[in-house]
Amino acid sequence: MTKTSPYTREVPKDRPWRIVFMGTPGFSVPSLQALIDSKHEVVGVYTQPDKPQGRGRKIQPPPVKKLAVEAGIPVFQPDRMTKKESLARFQEDKPDLAVVVAYGKILRQRILDVPPMGCINCHASILPKYRGANPIFWAVADGEAETGVQTMLMDAGMDTGDVLKGLSIPILPNETVGELHDRLAALSAQVLLDTLDAIEAGTLTQTTQEHDAATHAPMLDKSQFWVNFDQPALDVHNWIRAMAPRPGARSLTPEQKTVKLYESVGVVEQNGLPGQLLHADADGLVIACKEGAVRVKSIQFAGKKRVEVKQYLAGNSFPEGYTFGSPNDEETSS
Repeated sequence: MTKTSPYTREVPKDRPWRIVFMGTPGFSVPSLQALIDSKHEVVGVYTQPDKPQGRGRKIQPPPVKKLAVEAGIPVFQPDRMTKKESLARFQEDKPDLAVVVAYGKILRQRILDVPPMGCINCHASILPKYRGANPIFWAVADGEAETGVQTMLMDAGMDTGDVLKGLSIPILPNETVGELHDRLAALSAQVLLDTLDAIEAGTLTQTTQEHDAATHAPMLDKSQFWVNFDQPALDVHNWIRAMAPRPGARSLTPEQKTVKLYESVGVVEQNGLPGQLLHADADGLVIACKEGAVRVKSIQFAGKKRVEVKQYLAGNSFPEGYTFGSPNDEETSS
């Protein structure tokens, strides 16, 4: 049962708010930009440490850091927010409000208690669905028809705080996680500004989540990157688009080489053994599942560039009886 109450935090009336922003990946950038462009003052940006990226494993700053440096905002990159020096730095910023968008680190109650206006998180799901670090992936993988962004007033739990504002959008039938990610990132900035406007107008409310209805969105490990064709075609289709563009849905060729499958464009009413290649032409590969088949329009073999199937077939072919599999097939069949 939900309960709604007014937002009653102390709000400065005679000056811009001092806001600390906490975020890391590209998803966070539109929200930070929206705050920079607002009438409020971003007094500090907290983001994760620089990390090796790409094939060359060169140390690269997070996207949020790049924007903050360009805007002349002080950046702090603690390895843990649980350290005493992290709390001390946060207190020195004297924030009225903290905004958290995909920061990727746990905030203890002693951090949440610092800003008088609280800590507001922008979360890419319709809570209490898909609490956790990977909500966009699981919404696509589970075949959800819609998702959205909601702001919440953070508490010490994992995405358990009261909901403040939100907007929903449909998930398109063939949409990938990458495409949905970009739409939700833009939506996050909009919902954040709507939330701040409602705070200023004194109209914001807090709605308690239905905790019994919560679902969770954990990160994946590498063993889950493989496509399992021994399930209905719609589930396979959703898994392939949930894996795009990264890390890419992986499969094994009969020669035990890794190939990534992209651009699944829906279910085909054909049947065969799970993983069996039923047809290959300029429209893609039709691969059988437990029920029905999927059509895949582009592929990437290990060490090669991603190409459309029609490009690959211009100089290559698939032998009769070609079957896609995974390292888990033997375990599944035993």
